[in-house]
Amino acid sequence: MISFKFEELVVYQKAIDFVDKIYSLTKGYPHDEMFGLTSQLRRAAVSISLNIAEGSARTRKEFNRFLDTARGSVFECVAILQISLKQNYINKSAFEELKEYLVEISKMLSGLKQSLTRQTSTTNYELRTTNKEA
Repeated sequence: MISFKFEELVVYQKAIDFVDKIYSLTKGYPHDEMFGLTSQLRRAAVSISLNIAEGSARTRKEFNRFLDTARGSVFECVAILQISLKQNYINKSAFEELKEYLVEISKMLSGLKQSLTRQTSTTNYELRTTNKEA
């Protein structure tokens, strides 16, 4: 099966897994939050992987900007999860698990940005992937 290079990025795969976790979690949110926190959290979670994917098709400078936007979405998710905890939509255990996941994604995004900065070529950059031969 043909795949895009960004699909092999570990951080992209983690971001996709995070979206699954958020969709499962928000199914339990109150119905009156459907267009509030539920929608906002889902959109912020999806934005992480979308920015990684879209940015990977751009120049290194633009990719860095997209990675910054992805990190901004990570921070947005943290804030929404804190509000969800305060509103008793989630318990402390779920909050801590998801926040840990977001910290890991944030660190991986920072690492990817650093690896792009260290590279000298402005095009055809290599992305760290799960596939050693890629």
